[in-house]
Amino acid sequence: MVGASLPVSAETLSGALAKAYSNNQDLNAARAQLRATDESVPQAKAGLRPTVSGVGNLSATKSRTTYGDGIPSVKNTTYAWSAGIQINQTIFDGFQTPNNIRSAKAQVKASQFNLVNTTQNTLLSAVTDYMNVIRDRQIADLRRQNLNFLSEQVRAARARFEVGEGTRTDVAQAESQQALATALLNSALSAVASSEASYFQDVGDAPTKLSPASAPLRLLPRSVANAYSLAQRQHPAILATLASVDAAAYQVKSAEGALLPQVSLSGNVTNSYAASDTDPNPSSLPGVDVQTSNEVSATVGAQITIPIYQGGAASSLVRQYKETLGQRRIEVDSTRDEVRAAVASSWAQLEAAKANITGYQAQVRAARLALQGVIEERNVGQRTTLDVLDSQADLISAQILLVGSERDEVVAAYTLMSSVGLLTLDHLKLAATKYEPNDHYIEVEDKWFGLRTPDGR
Repeated sequence: MVGASLPVSAETLSGALAKAYSNNQDLNAARAQLRATDESVPQAKAGLRPTVSGVGNLSATKSRTTYGDGIPSVKNTTYAWSAGIQINQTIFDGFQTPNNIRSAKAQVKASQFNLVNTTQNTLLSAVTDYMNVIRDRQIADLRRQNLNFLSEQVRAARARFEVGEGTRTDVAQAESQQALATALLNSALSAVASSEASYFQDVGDAPTKLSPASAPLRLLPRSVANAYSLAQRQHPAILATLASVDAAAYQVKSAEGALLPQVSLSGNVTNSYAASDTDPNPSSLPGVDVQTSNEVSATVGAQITIPIYQGGAASSLVRQYKETLGQRRIEVDSTRDEVRAAVASSWAQLEAAKANITGYQAQVRAARLALQGVIEERNVGQRTTLDVLDSQADLISAQILLVGSERDEVVAAYTLMSSVGLLTLDHLKLAATKYEPNDHYIEVEDKWFGLRTPDGR
């Protein structure tokens, strides 16, 4: 009974972000994708590692030899089987494998930066969902209060009409606004349900009581120029495209390696056994003739391959990778422009939201005073019911605009942090276990064998 009487603690924005960091399915899928990308490094390193194969062979041969002058034919049956081990080792492949390794490492780095960017987008979506739920719930409460107020106005208008102090028009106007308020309340409740569904999808938990949130102004850049500088230097989307340029450059070098000589070593050890059974010519070879043999052999060889003409495929591949490299360099400039535009837009939205809050707060105060004055004037016959309804509509509109601008300020602040590259677990100091992408990479980078993943699967 004591436990049941304790108040339920409200969810905070930081707590919701920590849940999204740990539970979001899209973010966990991106982490799994990065772990799969890590495997490209040991795959590239396999190009200069030996390959060992077990080789086995089993054969059976039957033959019949026919002689002239009436001599009986001779039948022969031979069984042969062999088993051995073959080892192949590439000595030089035109620097293809070293460049493939460098390209794979650069691609892993790009994927790690992309994961950071995905994390930022996930946290920003969680912030937006959190503030949308608060906003829509507040709007629904305002709509409900408005409906209660209008219901009271309808009751009062009917009462005045019954005693002859009002008109049928006053009653109709109040009833019209009451019906509109009912419809707007239903729409507001629908918006609440939609926001709560989006919250559950991104955070991984249903929204209960949410605490009000404020913009983290102390975590933001001091000026727009400082925001531009930070974004160009540390935004993960820019860093990912730069790493992709490195990966594409190494792919060009690897493709050029196919035009260089290739050197490889091979060795094998084979144990062969054969048995031959010959049905003899009765006139010259009485009895049955069975011959067996066992041979153990070992072979070591080196091979050098010098490409002369490859049908144009290797040259085309080099040209293709060069064009891809050019594309990656253009993408760097494009991403820088996108990040700069995002910084400018979010900074302007934040400044506008701050100014709007001040203006809407003043409007709400003035509208509330105006409504009180109009009601008093209506009570003494100086104003009509329509004047009261209009004043109430002005107050509700101002309150809804204020709620929306308060939401916009918080979302714009976190959007600015994301555009600069600061919307991270460490910068926000969230109470969640940090995911370290390098842990898995280190586990598999030099792995020579084994089918189990580092987590035991």
